[in-house]
Amino acid sequence: MESVKFINMNAKHSSIFLLAMIFVLILASANAKIHEHEFVVEATPVKRLCKTHNSITVNGQYPGPTLEINNGDTLVVKVTNKARYNVTIHWHGVRQMRTGWADGPEFVTQCPIRPGGSYTYRFTVQGQEGTLWWHAHSSWLRATVYGALIIRPREGEPYPFPKPKHETPILLGEWWDANPIDVVRQATRTGGAPNVSDAYTINGQPGDLYKCSSKDTTIVPIHSGETNLLRVINAALNQPLFFTVANHKLTVVGADASYLKPFTTKVLMLGPGQTTDVLITGDQPPSPYYMAARAYQSAQNAAFDNTTTTAILEYKSPHHSNHSHHHSKGALKKKTKPIMPSLPAYNDTNTVTAFSKSFRSPRKVEVPAEIDQSLFFTVGLGINKCPKNFGPKRCQGPINGTRFTASMNNVSFVLPNNVSILQAHHLGIPGVFTTDFPGKPPVKFDYTGNVSRSLWQPVPGTKAHKLKFGSRVQIVLQDTSIVTPENHPIHLHGYDFYIVAEGFGNFDAKKDTAKFNLVDPPLRNTVAVPVNGWAVIRFVADNPGAWLLHCHLDVHIGWGLATVLLVENGVGKLQSIEPPPLDLPLC
Repeated sequence: MESVKFINMNAKHSSIFLLAMIFVLILASANAKIHEHEFVVEATPVKRLCKTHNSITVNGQYPGPTLEINNGDTLVVKVTNKARYNVTIHWHGVRQMRTGWADGPEFVTQCPIRPGGSYTYRFTVQGQEGTLWWHAHSSWLRATVYGALIIRPREGEPYPFPKPKHETPILLGEWWDANPIDVVRQATRTGGAPNVSDAYTINGQPGDLYKCSSKDTTIVPIHSGETNLLRVINAALNQPLFFTVANHKLTVVGADASYLKPFTTKVLMLGPGQTTDVLITGDQPPSPYYMAARAYQSAQNAAFDNTTTTAILEYKSPHHSNHSHHHSKGALKKKTKPIMPSLPAYNDTNTVTAFSKSFRSPRKVEVPAEIDQSLFFTVGLGINKCPKNFGPKRCQGPINGTRFTASMNNVSFVLPNNVSILQAHHLGIPGVFTTDFPGKPPVKFDYTGNVSRSLWQPVPGTKAHKLKFGSRVQIVLQDTSIVTPENHPIHLHGYDFYIVAEGFGNFDAKKDTAKFNLVDPPLRNTVAVPVNGWAVIRFVADNPGAWLLHCHLDVHIGWGLATVLLVENGVGKLQSIEPPPLDLPLC
């Protein structure tokens, strides 16, 4: 009898415990809200640099609308495509737990929304706080189709730093005095590099250093003595950027919607896709100060946009504070010329290294210590020989008679065009992709040295790499010097990962494992792999689906610098991807 009683007691306790747990969850979700938005994607006249272009925008806004939610909230965004191009929206950095259908990269998790079509993205943001963003994930539409996604703590919960007086999203963008789709199409035709942009922008405005731009320069208000939060997002297509504010220090408190151990710096570097939250204090004599951003250019001899975008940090006197922020546009600016900051040299890799080495999680974190799958991925450029049927006009790559390409582990990624990878995986449709993406380079070579020409031409393919649900994964991302070494911002969809180490030269497991930070490494969704170097990331594959891993320089993803990590379902419903929504676009 004793044993029976014992079991009953346990059953009783566990049911009480279960009820308590459910109660806690109900309380937590009681505050959780559902935010519904409509995005209309359409051509809108946008005037920049003296000229008006019919740019693709969301709701007629450039940049697009800022979405603000709390940790735990659900977003429901109906996207209607009234433009003449296919479009998808990617919620950059959102974990999309089991909701891969809402992730957005075209032909990876969905077919694109065709002109005239619509699709509703539904997902919950759980356990993430800080700054993310959203952008088109279809050709080069994200040149103008992007906006901020701000995730505040749950209601009633504080920031882990003193509450700022004001918060301002700072979206760094890249502007072509042309149709960006035409720019990428021309490059595809010629096989050469696409034309570089004509301006960088802050919140859609190039700033005072460009023609026809100074009357609309972005103004960021601050009061003397107050501390504000700047949510800096690099939404540029192809360029890592330095960002600084004249005479002011920036205290970094978060990046990619994860908090960091605060550190102070004069300058930030963000690769495309990355976000950085910084505190700035109005501790200087009241006067206008420029915020400025310009290129960090790590690729030798490659053309780049060497212009500088500016916004104005404007001190407000307290009696202005109840007016709109725009009333004094121009008035104050004419009086005093803003103070210009100095920016690092375009190729200042030392500053970038010192900056990235300052990133730490606020406390000890649970980094996977034992690894189930250890992967080694080379990332870099390549060149294709001119196909027999192509004339010289179509082969204007870096060496006469070649075309630019790019690859990971010598595979140049080719998107499917009639069904998405996730649909093919979920429905078991054969012939769309293969699962033989190599876990290490097919040939070992001196990755950052003088690479034999025989290794410059990758093999095209739609290859994914399978991961078991729950497996602990390590990926070494190794830059190559093929064509040119470069700092590559590598973004993994569906996951945050710990950056446990980075360095220069070829990764050497014997020597470099000793440098791993397994105590408090930063948690990110996009890692800037050092030029001529490597980075090591770790994560647990706890989110089933088809997740794109790619370089966030759009020119490189078009050339094939990508692969897909296929995370298999685990056991039961909660470890399996949800069924596809009924309105998922058809190809």
